[in-house]
Amino acid sequence: QVQLVESGGGLAQAGGSLRLSCAASGRTAYGTGWFRQAPGKEREFVGGISWSGGSTYYADSVKGRFTISRDNAKNTVYLQMNSLKPEDTAVYYCAASIRGIYYSRGSHEYDYWGQGTQVTVSS
Repeated sequence: QVQLVESGGGLAQAGGSLRLSCAASGRTAYGTGWFRQAPGKEREFVGGISWSGGSTYYADSVKGRFTISRDNAKNTVYLQMNSLKPEDTAVYYCAASIRGIYYSRGSHEYDYWGQGTQVTVSS
């Protein structure tokens, strides 16, 4: 079992930055993906990171603005969001794959999910 808890969401102005954290407990050897869901829209893959942290993958919509990293000593994965835009407003979720998947846009590929944290970007 893996328990995931996101934190760090909040309100930011366009052009600003936020850093989200995803703290894990339980089994910790997994790939991690970040997703987001805006009101009235489907859940969208943002990016992911391998267990070792050596590989990352990003959706085109965030490439160059968002960075995913992890600190396995702290069992925590981070999503650094820079140059935020109003369209980044959404609930952000981290998700763990015990098969090590981190690059898939399919929600079904991930086994455990956090509760989500709200990010709101004002123009």
